[in-house]
Amino acid sequence: MQKENLSASEALKKLKEGNQRYLSAAANPGDISSQIRQDTCENGQFPYAVIIACSDSRVIPESIFTAGIGELFVIRVAGNVIGTHQLGSIEYATKHVGCELVVVLGHTHCGAVDAALHHNPDGYIKNITDEIQKAIGEEKDEFRASCLNVKRSVSVIKENLCIEGTDSGLQVCGAMYHIDSGSVEFFD
Repeated sequence: MQKENLSASEALKKLKEGNQRYLSAAANPGDISSQIRQDTCENGQFPYAVIIACSDSRVIPESIFTAGIGELFVIRVAGNVIGTHQLGSIEYATKHVGCELVVVLGHTHCGAVDAALHHNPDGYIKNITDEIQKAIGEEKDEFRASCLNVKRSVSVIKENLCIEGTDSGLQVCGAMYHIDSGSVEFFD
């Protein structure tokens, strides 16, 4: 198991390589062994990246990036929107666990984006679609709306965690997972 954190550029390279392996894999070869479970129990976690992903059951960051136990710090919320709980989790992962790369991972065919575009939900779901609506404005194309939603989440993270213009080595970027092909398109 990796015992130190990777730089943001090393982590991004590792994510891209993992996604390439995923495109031709039939199963996730990430390490989920009893040895890694015991090691992370005794020695803690050293994930190389934070992934903020949608709760959609088709979006599994550990599989998409061919990662095993202890490799990714994953935060899942419908529509990959960013609120105080997500910011607190990101802050923990970057300041206390040592991750230097934060990726907001949107995806095609997102039900939360569809709800913001075509429906007027009520209840707690409205909190999510209202956030997405702030991102997409008048956009009607689902793919472009999903991309705008990711970009807004990246901006919210940078603004609230004061990442812009710092020399910390921390990097925040957006990406889009294509459900049909399995490929990940990184924005930055």
